Amino acid sequence: MGASLMQDRDLNQYSPSLSSSSRHLPCGHQLCNQNSNCKGFKDRCPYIKEYTSDNTSSSGFLIEDKLHLASNNATKNSIQASVILGCGRKQSGYFLEGAAPNGMLGLGPGSISVPALLAKAGLIRNSISICLNEKGSGRILFGDQGHATQRRSTPFLLDDGELLNYFVGVERFCVGSFCYKETEFKAFIDTGTSFTYLPKGVYETVVAEFEKQVHATRITSQIQSDFNCCYNASSRESNNFPPMKFTFSKNQSFIIQNPFISMDQEDTTICLAVVQSDDELITIGQNFLMGYDMVFDRENLRFGWFRSNCQDSMGESANFTSPSIGGSPDSIPSNQQQRVPNNTRSVPPAIAGKTSPKPSAAKPGLNSWHLLNSLSLICLLLFW
Repeated sequence: MGASLMQDRDLNQYSPSLSSSSRHLPCGHQLCNQNSNCKGFKDRCPYIKEYTSDNTSSSGFLIEDKLHLASNNATKNSIQASVILGCGRKQSGYFLEGAAPNGMLGLGPGSISVPALLAKAGLIRNSISICLNEKGSGRILFGDQGHATQRRSTPFLLDDGELLNYFVGVERFCVGSFCYKETEFKAFIDTGTSFTYLPKGVYETVVAEFEKQVHATRITSQIQSDFNCCYNASSRESNNFPPMKFTFSKNQSFIIQNPFISMDQEDTTICLAVVQSDDELITIGQNFLMGYDMVFDRENLRFGWFRSNCQDSMGESANFTSPSIGGSPDSIPSNQQQRVPNNTRSVPPAIAGKTSPKPSAAKPGLNSWHLLNSLSLICLLLFW
């Protein structure tokens, strides 16, 4: 990987028609779960994702193609692995206003996701790490399980013994010295959502407590946004605002590095970037996750994190060990039935900025893989 993958560069859009190795996934394929929208087994398998906000949706077809991966060993070997992605044909809502416009890439627990397919092929351990820095860029490492001595971790919450989504247990949510306590509280870790959503009761308590502890002028009418806590202050002055943190299960603290968003170019108005949710589930979005390297260890069913600026050379703190299963990188499994979580959160998608290269890495027998630019897609990180 090295310094070359840390360069800032524009990536070309991926077009199946320009790829000699692409093919549409047929409706008769075991990994097609939208066959109710198909007329025949040989039709192209569609994907449809609808969101609850402002008629936002993405739809298109599933494509199988080769993902080009480079290793992190001394030989810098590369390999091609078959993966499935959603190539968008019709977008609406936020997708027409700057959000990721072109399709979807699965990074969640479902069997159609990229890490699941790479693990099934025996190329990686069934784990990924996602690093989001505070400047709006980051990286993905496939197969990274992290080092237990360097990170905090908490178990994923399972559904009937299965990992269907990236849910974790929350014991407390603290603003300064005040902590909102709730038993059996559940949070969804969602890197594909821009902001953080809190249930009504939690939201109202947190906002009221935040207001008590902030010594700045609150703005109530001039700001047109979904955020209610806005102040005449700069992002630099936010360092004097009360700190916020989650305490996950097993008393593991997750300190929120920067929960604010600047609302103008002059940086004179900032808002607490949390939104009231209509249900009883917390959704922890990108703004609360920035400043951390996060490990989604699907093999050991744990979520881990540690502070990082994402600038180290291919993740100096990454932990790659050889996968314990065999397989071929050249084919998609055709005899397994996909189980798609039916409780996937439909919240506003993350707003896409300038896409930067994302690391990944290795050859068979190793399991650290990095995306090469030959197959690049500006995508919404959908947790299938």
